Amino acid sequence: MHLVDLFFGHGTDLDSLQMVCRAMLGFFMTLVLIRVAGIRTFGKKTPFDTVVAIMLGSIFSRVVVGASPLLPTTLGCLAFVLVHRLLALVTIYSDTIGNWVKGERSVLYADGLRNERNMRRARISEKDLLESVRQILNQDNFDQVKEIIMERTGDISVIKK
Repeated sequence: MHLVDLFFGHGTDLDSLQMVCRAMLGFFMTLVLIRVAGIRTFGKKTPFDTVVAIMLGSIFSRVVVGASPLLPTTLGCLAFVLVHRLLALVTIYSDTIGNWVKGERSVLYADGLRNERNMRRARISEKDLLESVRQILNQDNFDQVKEIIMERTGDISVIKK
């Protein structure tokens, strides 16, 4: 029996030590891939970035339980991360692709008027708008509000008059 087989096993017939070793290796490989993807992957929390976190977790879990081989799975994850990074780079130079990949900001309230259409699309009620005003401006009305915007991240920004 080779040392590699002793610690990492082969296929799905794994003992506890082999799964622990695979989990530790998967942790460090995922950490490396996240570093390649860039810090924004977890900093912005946009759907575009979140998909990388979900997919890496899902794909690497298969390595831990032996359902997928380590090297091809890692290379597949690397390709996935590089596509994410490339798309992120392209969105810097193309608003059209940026809007398609990351979404667009949406004005929910401007100059005293609610944008009912955008509010419906964002599933935001007037109570939600007031909640944001309270949290951001510490006020319970729209008197000092110029605009309320749902950002591409899903965060709500309130711009004071």
